[in-house]
Amino acid sequence: MESTPPIPHPSLSRNLQSEASPQLVHSLHETRSSVLSLAADNTHIFSGNQNHDISVWDKRTYVLKATLRGHTGSVLGLEYAKDKKWLFSSSGDSTVRVWSTETLQLLYVIDPYLENCAGDLFSLAWSSALQTIFVGCQNTSLQWYNFRELSKAISGDSLSSLSSFSGTSTPTYSSSRKAHKFFDSYPQYERRPADIYANNGTPIRAHGRGSPESDGSDIPPPREFLGIPASNVVDSAHYGYIYCMTVLTEREHGVQLATGSGDETVKLWSCETGLPELVHEFSCNHGAVLALVAKGDTVYAGCQDGYVKVLDLETRTLVRTIIVQEGIDILAMSMLDSDLYTCSANGWVKRWSASFDRTASWQAHQGIALSSIIARRNGSNESGFCLITGGNDDHINVWDVVPPKIRLARVDGDGEESSQSCIGSGSFNDTMLYALGKFVTIPSISSDPSHREDCRQAAIWLRKCLGQLGAHTFLLPTGEGNNPIVLGTFKGSMSHKPKRRILFYGHYDVIPAPPDGWNSDPFIASGRNGYLYGRGVTDDKGPIIAMACAAADLLSRRALEVDLVFLVEGEEESGSTGFGDAVRKHKNLIGDIDAIIVSNSTWIGDDRPCITYGLRGVVHCGLEISSDRPDLHSGLEGGAVVEPMVDMVKLLATLIDNNRVVQIPAFYDQVREQTEEEKELYKLLSDVTQRPASLLSSRWREPSLTVHNIGISGPRNATVIPGTVKAQISLRIVPDQDLDTIVKSLREYLHKSFEQFRSPNHLTVTVDHTADWWLGRLDDHWFKSLESAVREEWGVEPLRIREGGSIPSVPYLEKEFGCHALHLPMGQSSDQAHLPDERISIINLHKGKAVIERFLLKVADKNAFETFAP
Repeated sequence: MESTPPIPHPSLSRNLQSEASPQLVHSLHETRSSVLSLAADNTHIFSGNQNHDISVWDKRTYVLKATLRGHTGSVLGLEYAKDKKWLFSSSGDSTVRVWSTETLQLLYVIDPYLENCAGDLFSLAWSSALQTIFVGCQNTSLQWYNFRELSKAISGDSLSSLSSFSGTSTPTYSSSRKAHKFFDSYPQYERRPADIYANNGTPIRAHGRGSPESDGSDIPPPREFLGIPASNVVDSAHYGYIYCMTVLTEREHGVQLATGSGDETVKLWSCETGLPELVHEFSCNHGAVLALVAKGDTVYAGCQDGYVKVLDLETRTLVRTIIVQEGIDILAMSMLDSDLYTCSANGWVKRWSASFDRTASWQAHQGIALSSIIARRNGSNESGFCLITGGNDDHINVWDVVPPKIRLARVDGDGEESSQSCIGSGSFNDTMLYALGKFVTIPSISSDPSHREDCRQAAIWLRKCLGQLGAHTFLLPTGEGNNPIVLGTFKGSMSHKPKRRILFYGHYDVIPAPPDGWNSDPFIASGRNGYLYGRGVTDDKGPIIAMACAAADLLSRRALEVDLVFLVEGEEESGSTGFGDAVRKHKNLIGDIDAIIVSNSTWIGDDRPCITYGLRGVVHCGLEISSDRPDLHSGLEGGAVVEPMVDMVKLLATLIDNNRVVQIPAFYDQVREQTEEEKELYKLLSDVTQRPASLLSSRWREPSLTVHNIGISGPRNATVIPGTVKAQISLRIVPDQDLDTIVKSLREYLHKSFEQFRSPNHLTVTVDHTADWWLGRLDDHWFKSLESAVREEWGVEPLRIREGGSIPSVPYLEKEFGCHALHLPMGQSSDQAHLPDERISIINLHKGKAVIERFLLKVADKNAFETFAP
């Protein structure tokens, strides 16, 4: 029994690790305490721990220099304000403390607005431009304190002198807060009412002055106790805890703040007025957002289940998803130039390049990696960089890391940077081939019930693939026993003007691949002489991946100005069962569509690009003639019975005459006449292909009838008269034949012809599958835009061709969405679609992707688009 081939890992990030992982420089040990937060200045490393303290380590000697005490809960967040030489710390005790990094003295204690109790303070972000500290709270509020207001309130003092304050003046206490029934509750079994000292069973110190029983002499008082006013609170800023935040500066829109939450969203706030105003919300849909880091106009959101969402602030779109490790939470992230470092709950740290490929991976902690920062080794600009990570194994590890340009120069040895330090600078051509190689390994054969699970896994894999490339994805059910549809939407840049929405239709299922005739495993993508071989590479997995990478490339360049909707089914090779019903049911989710594009056929030759503008329709019909008797012996009953086989042969013979003319009444009456323009086109194609024009015409624009097979009951030997005979036939129909009329005429003609035999046998006619013909419009702006894109990319005028085959979903989608379809073949005529050694040219894949990019740019450009209007 053959084993089921393994499903490939869904990650599109290549493993490009070509060097040793970063070297461990030094390890610092906390005493039985998880390292929850980290910060650093020129001379110190600060670590916030579960034991409520902040350890201060000398960056040069790695010696513990001091311990900052005062918090009565775990130190959840640390933020270094370089301009003030201040260290902010936030805690589970619902306070923020401000420390001088020069004297290591406590300067301020900030109480959040506590009308409803802020709970744990998970995250901090400092804006030097606004002189404001932002606080993310457990009660879902966003709060902030503006130190400019403090400078106005302190007469005769300056903020610049506060960093050296000795803590000798008398503090002023903020008003006491009310107890919160959840955050200030005791364990249920104690049956005690909530009070501000409960902290879920752990006594807390009021305002950092020690416990209620303490005289406070063990902790030096701050200069001032500050309270966040009610005006500096956005209640319910999220629908979950605010776990992380980052300030985005040096933007044309001024200071902005990004916040991440347990509600699976990242929110973007404009802070120019002093009051954060929500300007956009990104839905991540992969668990709580636990870590945020920003580089220029790009925000990376680390999610609970091992995904990193790459968000572009300029276009406000999702541009990529990185699968770090599914199901393993990402708890911290740091960036060094274009390198992203992710820290996961399994203790592993991974480095990702600007092209989203993994360039390093190592186990940094024997437990959970909880925190990380990038810092200078010893404060000097020439000292190099280190990645500092903290874990629940009581260790802080310092790793030697270098920027990507320097690192790659070391690897390459030529000083040239092989990966640019900007978003989307990786090669999507490389990603395309890498993804297609994985896609081909899944034997998604829809006609074979034993491969039903493979088809489902192919849909799941493709959904994750499209998601990583920047699409918002869903799986749409198509009924019991049928394969799901993959729906993915690449959303164009946010703008006030309406965007065009283009639907791409494809199919991820393939036909069987018997091993005879193959020179390599059909389900392992093999490259030979410029071609990629494997089942589905040209029909239709290759075009799907090329189309997706084109959208991803435009997203990364902030150039996608249309919505591109992927609708990829898994039953096309088996009649598209359930497709139409599923589309109608989920039409609101798919949305309005302005045009449809398909890539599911090949050129007419191997050297000239083509655009397909017509397909024949099809009627698949089954015939069965049976007698009232079982199978008989011809020696005993031959000549004594009316044989079903004879009736079947006679019936099939009535369908077509000696001149190959179909005999169904009025079959040709509605066939569209050939125009002079068509005749010129067929003459041109005849010259190109060296085939008679009449042959091309008969294949593409004339109807036909085919007898496919005849089957019998009983053993297949020369002495048996079969009691039942079955046959399969098909009709190919063309413009302007009416599908329903043809089906009705076929049924009537078969029954009428059989009645004339006066046979005692019985005829059953079943229409198994139908598809209407399709003819594109050659004079509209959509076709002109596509034709122009092909011409510009290939440097030649594309040939306009038609296909004799059928794609049932194309005319259906046109009618359902009320728009026109376009058909761009990417493969060559020699690609062996449906045959052994199926292949596709790598050049064709690259140029096919480029054509789609050009096309999408053209149709997004209103002025250029309108120049093609008839």
